[in-house]
Amino acid sequence: MPTAAFAVTALVALLHGWFLVLEMFLWTKPYGRRVFHLTEEKAQATKSLAANQGLYNGFLAAGLVWGLSLGEAGHAIRLFFLGCVIIAGIFGAITVGRKILYVQALPAAVALALGCVG
Repeated sequence: MPTAAFAVTALVALLHGWFLVLEMFLWTKPYGRRVFHLTEEKAQATKSLAANQGLYNGFLAAGLVWGLSLGEAGHAIRLFFLGCVIIAGIFGAITVGRKILYVQALPAAVALALGCVG
């Protein structure tokens, strides 16, 4: 696997690990509320939904790390999980905000493209 594909895929995995932390552990904290533009009341009311969302982001990160850990044998796994990230990013951009397209879907699309070229 080309170094660039590995690096960008690892970045996507790290991002999703960070999303897990934000959504599961920091959602109701001042930093998490600031990131997601939430009032304290809204954060408290939605914290279980955010935790569930964070867990799914953790599964995406775990799948990417799994694929990376297998080297070339993990190529299909990496492509599958990058595809999942792209679809989730597009859906998030449509239903929540355009920023998600750039923060989530775009890095995954770059990693997918680099993984297919090499």
